[in-house]
Formats: sequence, C-alpha cells, structure tokens
Amino acid sequence: MQLPVNSFKRALAERRPQIGLWLAMTHPYPAEIVAGAGFDWLLIDNEHAPNQLQSTLAQLQAVAPYASHPIVRPAWNDPVEIKRLLDIGAQTLLVPMVQNADEARAAVEAMRYPPNGIRGVGSALARASRWNRVDDYLHQADAQMCTLVQVETAESLEHLDAILAVQGVDGVFIGPGDLAASMGHLGAPGHPEVRNAIDGAIQRIVASGKAAGILSADQAQAKHYLSLGATFVAVGTDVTLLARSAEQLAQAFREEGAAKPHPAGSVY
Repeated sequence: MQLPVNSFKRALAERRPQIGLWLAMTHPYPAEIVAGAGFDWLLIDNEHAPNQLQSTLAQLQAVAPYASHPIVRPAWNDPVEIKRLLDIGAQTLLVPMVQNADEARAAVEAMRYPPNGIRGVGSALARASRWNRVDDYLHQADAQMCTLVQVETAESLEHLDAILAVQGVDGVFIGPGDLAASMGHLGAPGHPEVRNAIDGAIQRIVASGKAAGILSADQAQAKHYLSLGATFVAVGTDVTLLARSAEQLAQAFREEGAAKPHPAGSVY
C-alpha cells in the first residue's frame, strides 16, 4: 500500500491558491456535507471548537473519500497532542500562537521522526500507516508532513522573518482576531491599522517563498488577500454559514424583515 501524497503541500509549493472552510461543528456528518462542496481544504479545529481526538478522527474519516484536504488545528503547540493527531492520519497541521523561531522549530520537529524531529514511533498502532500496511511508512512519512504556523500577535510579527527562516515551515497563517486584540483593537480585525499589518505580513511571507494563509468571511477582503499572493485562504466557517442562513430564513417570515447583513471585514 502506498502512502497518500499530500496534495495540499504540493499545491502550496506550486503556489496554486487553495480555498478553504473552517469546521467547528465537531461532527462527521456536516464535515462530509461540506467535503463535497468543492473546497480545496477543510480545517478541523481543536483550539476553539469542542473537538476531542475521537471526533477529529471521525471527521478525518468522513472527509477522506473527497477531494478536500483535511487540515487539523491542535489546541496548542504540544508535541504529545501533535503526535496523536499525526497517528490518526493528519498530514497537515495548523499550529496556533507561534511567537518566535524556536516555537516554529518545535512544531516542525514534533511532526517529524528522528533524526529530523522528535515524533514518537508507534506506527504499527496507527491509522497513519494503515496499521503498517503502508510500505516503509517510517521513512516516507516526513516528506508528506505539512507544517503551518499561526502568527497572530504583534510580538510574533516582530519575529516573522526569523519564523520564515525555519526549515520545515511550509506556510504561515495570519490570525486576524488575535492579532487585532494584541494591537489594542479587540473585536475589530477590520481596523485600518490591523489591515495594514496583515497586508505587510502577507507580502513578507510571499517574498520569502513560503505560503501565506488567512481566514476572512468578507469575500472582498479574501479576494484582496489572494491578490497579494496568499495561497491558502479560508472564506468562512460551517457554524457561521448555518447560523446566518438560519437567521435569514427565520427573519424572512417575520414582520421586521430580513436579518442584518454580514458585517464587512468580519473574520467569521
């Protein structure tokens, strides 16, 4: 049996834009519904959604038959959590709140076997190797791992160039919500100062040769980031799609009329 090729990692290396959707419902059924919608990638969130290892596994299994590539965001840059996510079959991780080059390097090492990293060897028990049915999994796995790190504070922007220089970092994702908060604009990722910082960061990432990513439910803003060279851009979340669509349908049959429009500049 052959190890699945990480098509998402290949697309980033070839600078082909990849459009994604955030998954926060923590259940395989809605994950499978959107897996067939045509997105290039889907983000299974363990940081801000109430996922557990079992629910993440179920979503990986639900998405597997479809073309959308599953990315998993661990709750933290924790080698134990990362090891378990890789063993259940994740090949691409988005590691949150990476502040400097040392933390970026730690994320890379957690995703690789010795001598290139510190990932624990337990592939015989793991879905990742199809329970040792994949030919020579231990020597092939590292090449298919895609490490994405989140830069989402003013401090991390100061260290961006050093983070980009870390070998094994495939892409850097800007977290608009946390970045806005750290810059003194809590709840206002559309603030001009924040937008200028994001634009500058994306341009620096692209210039380094690494892939730049971001989340924006504002379609005009998402297209703007793509025009700057961002190559993995999430354009919405499953929970927001359900919540806003449900509100609009309910309001259409009430006297007060249509629901409020989605706010411009919104991340979610």
